[in-house]
Parts: sequence; C-alpha cells; structure tokens
Amino acid sequence: MTKPSKVLFIAQEVVPFVEDNDMALIGKKLPQATQERGREIRIFMPKWGNINERRNQLHEVIRLSGMNLIIDDTDHPLIIKVASVPSARMQVYFIDNDDYFQQRLRLTDADGKEYSDNHERLIFYARGVLETVKKLRWCPDIIHCHGWPSLLAPLYIKTAYKDEPSFRGKKVVLSLYDDEFESIFPANFAMLLKIKGVTLKDLKPITDKALNYEKLVKYVMHFVDGVVANAPNVNPELLEYARQIGKPVLEYSGLEHYYEACNDLYDEVWEQTNNTPQ
Repeated sequence: MTKPSKVLFIAQEVVPFVEDNDMALIGKKLPQATQERGREIRIFMPKWGNINERRNQLHEVIRLSGMNLIIDDTDHPLIIKVASVPSARMQVYFIDNDDYFQQRLRLTDADGKEYSDNHERLIFYARGVLETVKKLRWCPDIIHCHGWPSLLAPLYIKTAYKDEPSFRGKKVVLSLYDDEFESIFPANFAMLLKIKGVTLKDLKPITDKALNYEKLVKYVMHFVDGVVANAPNVNPELLEYARQIGKPVLEYSGLEHYYEACNDLYDEVWEQTNNTPQ
C-alpha cells in the first residue's frame, strides 16, 4: 500500500501567531517536519483574539468565507483568514467569527474563567475547518487533531462527512495534551452536535447530564485511528482507555524523535481498517 501523502493539521495554536510554548511549537514544527518528509500539508487554527492581525499579516480569503454555520438555531458567519509562517514554506488558515473568537482568548478569559460557550466554540471550529477543506477541494489522507478545540473533528469526519470526497476513508489521529477543561457540558450538548449525517445513535453515549472533558475524550476516541500523548502529564486513564479499545498509542518521550515517530504513526494507521462505534 502506498504511504499517505497529505496531512491535515487541526491545531489549537501555532508559533509565531501566539506566544512560544510547547503546544504552539509542535503546531509549527510537526507540519514543517512532515512537509520536509515529502508530504503535502495544510494547517488550521482558531483566530484567537490576542493574535495581532497586522503584525502577522493575516488577510481574509473571500472565496472561502461567507458561509453561516447554524448552532442552537443561530447563524454564525464563518470567516477564513490566512497567513504565512516566516522561515517556513507554510501557510496557516484561521477560523474566525465575531462571537466565538474576536476579542476572545483560548479556554479561559483574562481572569482565568472558562467561557460559558466553549462547547459551541468546539462545534464551530470543527465544522468550520471541515467545510473549508471541502471548499479547498483538497483530500488529506491523515487528519491530525491537536488540543481541546479540535476534539469534535473526529466525530464529524467519521459520521456527517464520511461520504465527502475530502474525508471518505481517511484516518484520524488525536493528540492529547494537559489542557483539560473543568466545565460540565450543558444538557442539550448532544442535540447541538446533531447535523445531517449524525444520528441519535451516534450521540447516545454523550447524552449525559454530567458530560465533562474526560467522558467526551473517551467518546471521541472511538472515532480516531491513533492517539498521541503530547505532554508528560496527559491523563493516564485516557491513554489506558485508548489501549483498551484497540487504538495505537504513541507515548510521550520528549521531542527528540517525536516528529519521526508521528510520521511513522501516520503510515501505521493508514494501513488499518476504520474502527468506529457500532
């Protein structure tokens, strides 16, 4: 079987658009290392409110913008921006929206309080990325999801988008960090997730009045083909659960061999058959 040649990165953050930290460095260096290995890459991240658009030379891509995503019976305009990564031949696509990202930080506000609509931001980001990839008419072989904003992408890829040319038969890898949130999801969260192609049977495991980060990740793991521990203190119960349901797990061992190990994992999961909930 030929090796996967195209990798989509659904990131939480990428250097230099946010401050230098381990997750943002991986957001830049993993796609760069993947591209250097001869694979074609695309990178997406949210347009967080503290990103300086002028300094980073972001500009709107009119042909990709203009769609409205409906969440809880409300239209939310999808705005797509793009910028280049200096010193690397890469572009980053930004998912933007006035309600969810403009003037808003990441998981918490300036006082450290989690945003009450983070669950809606999850939905908007995942659907925004997938709709934009469709418009690009680009067909990745591997989709690598990083951080909490990307958590719902595997669910949608393996259900609502499973017959789309860009995503049909594709493999999904989920990277877990130490970015767990504390909020309990609202009781109507499962219904907010429901779009054409996502059935009530698909959502039954998360119709839980006490749905939290750990329960959501365990649910999402059924829709992925591989799991990566991207921090030394990732919840060990989540990694053990991934093993129990038969997912290959790339353990955390620092960054020295990380980029090569991820690319090896892409080849490994590409050879697997799909394994989604029954």
